[in-house]
Amino acid sequence: MLRSVFRRHAAGVAVITARGEAGPVGFTATSLTSVSAEPPMLSFGVSTGASSWPALSRTDHVGVHILGEHQQELAATFARSGADRFGAPTAWSEGAEGVPVLDGVLAWLVCRVVARVPAGDHRIVVAEVVLGDPAGHGRPLLYYQGRFSGLRD
Repeated sequence: MLRSVFRRHAAGVAVITARGEAGPVGFTATSLTSVSAEPPMLSFGVSTGASSWPALSRTDHVGVHILGEHQQELAATFARSGADRFGAPTAWSEGAEGVPVLDGVLAWLVCRVVARVPAGDHRIVVAEVVLGDPAGHGRPLLYYQGRFSGLRD
């Protein structure tokens, strides 16, 4: 029932990244939420069964990337199990605190993890914004009815 209901809920698409012991990790998230303006904080959910969870469970910092409608393939790559998420054609560089920062996104943040809250088979990660860049261009990528799509006027 929950999945059926949330298929009707349009959500923005983000990619969460972190530095892992064996290299960068990341996943596509539609659970990104603003938590607080002062201090600036956000949250996102991650499955404890996700391949990125071991790195996210130990890291101090994460990258949060807001994707544009032109980045459907990037979103699909970071959502696909077993994909080489940071190989070509993904363009990225190492940012502050060693966090992988993706190129060409609408906006990105580097955040310090302040809590990991158990929530069923997931953890809700709460993080404080350290720095970022909102200067990307384009329209946001959305996830609706199990598919990536753009805004319609």
